[in-house]
Amino acid sequence: MAEERKSGRVTRSAGRFGPRYGRVGRKRVADIEEQMNADHTCPECDEDRVSRTDTGIWECSRCGYRFAGGAYDTSTPGGEAVHRAIREAQEE
Repeated sequence: MAEERKSGRVTRSAGRFGPRYGRVGRKRVADIEEQMNADHTCPECDEDRVSRTDTGIWECSRCGYRFAGGAYDTSTPGGEAVHRAIREAQEE
């Protein structure tokens, strides 16, 4: 007996909401969750083993390094600007 595949739309992580909250809101949630759950590189050991433990708290499962970042990503545009300003001030 051949296995039949269901045809239809492929839902992403926000498919759990069903038809609620609208297409745009579900798409934004799915995009954010994909970014949040993607592989992130540890700033200490350079391994792709960083995961989010709490809102804005990220931890490497290899070396145990914990650091603060954005709510959904390990860095934010404001944080990158601060790092750039510190680096430029140290070079002077």
